[in-house]
Amino acid sequence: MTKSNPEIKSMHDLRQAAIDAHHKGALDQARDFYRAYLQNNPKDAAIWSNLGALFRKQKNFELAVAAQVRALELEPDTLALMNNASNAFYDAGYIDKSLALRKKTVKLEPENPDHYASLGKCYRGLHQLNEAHKALSKGIKKFPYFAELHIQLAFVELAQGKYPEGFKSFNWRWKGDELSLPDFTFPKWAGEDLTGKTVLVTPEQGFGDTVLMARFLPALKKLGCTIKMPIKPPLRRLFATVENDVTFIETKNEMKDCDFWAPMMDLPLYLDATINTLPAPAKLSIPDDAVTRARNITAPFKDRFKVGVMWSGSVTYRANHKRSFSHQRFLELCHIPDLQMFSLYKGPLLDAYNADGTSTIIIDAAGSDRDFADSAALMQELDLVISMDSAIVHVAGSLGINVWNLLHSEPYWLYEPFPDHTPWYPSMRLITQDKPGDWDGVFERLKTDITAEIQKWKKK
Repeated sequence: MTKSNPEIKSMHDLRQAAIDAHHKGALDQARDFYRAYLQNNPKDAAIWSNLGALFRKQKNFELAVAAQVRALELEPDTLALMNNASNAFYDAGYIDKSLALRKKTVKLEPENPDHYASLGKCYRGLHQLNEAHKALSKGIKKFPYFAELHIQLAFVELAQGKYPEGFKSFNWRWKGDELSLPDFTFPKWAGEDLTGKTVLVTPEQGFGDTVLMARFLPALKKLGCTIKMPIKPPLRRLFATVENDVTFIETKNEMKDCDFWAPMMDLPLYLDATINTLPAPAKLSIPDDAVTRARNITAPFKDRFKVGVMWSGSVTYRANHKRSFSHQRFLELCHIPDLQMFSLYKGPLLDAYNADGTSTIIIDAAGSDRDFADSAALMQELDLVISMDSAIVHVAGSLGINVWNLLHSEPYWLYEPFPDHTPWYPSMRLITQDKPGDWDGVFERLKTDITAEIQKWKKK
């Protein structure tokens, strides 16, 4: 050790080197330093906690929990360690353990608004929405200008189906840590009269949310305005019909004559949406060449029950580990007679899917997709779509396709308060984990339910 790192001459030096490397973002080096140090000093609770935080940053959540448990064994009442451990428990799906620690941190440090926000988040993760609402409301009463409390309350209210309240609370997202207001020269729309005005509507999240909220554009246009909206290439052909209400733009110069801007997630608020008055999904366009391509892919399997499958969303999404699973899980369904599966996945995980031979059984139907129009055309040729929560389910739901959405135990607010359906997409069925990480239970249900679907299909 001293030859390659001559500056490290003692355990104290090694400890500091680990901390310094961690702060600099050299996580692999820091991990190795932490390991060498802890093998000689296993009773240093703070370093165990640091190691746990490092593993969490690397998305190695079980190791993060293991390290944090060691830290708590040594110093069970140290606030900083409790906070780190609670974070690790939550990300690994041990929400009940995270909640127990959050209750303690609120009592130990009642003047820290972060604790109330985290407490509410834990209650929401356990579907205890009333308790979450109480905790967050109590926090807001003490800290009325702390944005994260309002943001967490928004997710609770939306999950309860209280859309007017929830979208109003969600406006606080612009005062939180994750989003910054764009530097437009024109103001954000807050419900003003739009007669004769031009509004720039901005997508603010992923492709799925853009598809979800596009349903509000016709109602916005009826307020008498012209709508401009930036559109990313993967959605352009799919949104050709949407273009009847919107002028799609590509450059900042095309924004200069706008009077207001409106983020898409604000549209339900200012258009007075409730859980009982949601407009139908946006009408999507599927070009003829995409239809021809899809029919060529599925034609050899016309005598089989055709199911499109999707196992992962964007790997850069911070909670993708909760909503996604291995492509090999779908191989558990391969013994079902008359079934043919088609992969709807496109992305970096295709290499593993091809390398282990899965693509010989589950046809790669999306690896060469040009855009979502190709994906939509393919799904229309299938009997069923089964996917974890991704943009694909929004496209399928908008098209009225029979789609089963496989959800982790803490689903997006969109998929509550009802257990197996959402008013946003009438053709969508929700299948949710009974407990965090329980994909086994989900796939056991799939085996039974797909078999039943095939039996109905054969009788047609």
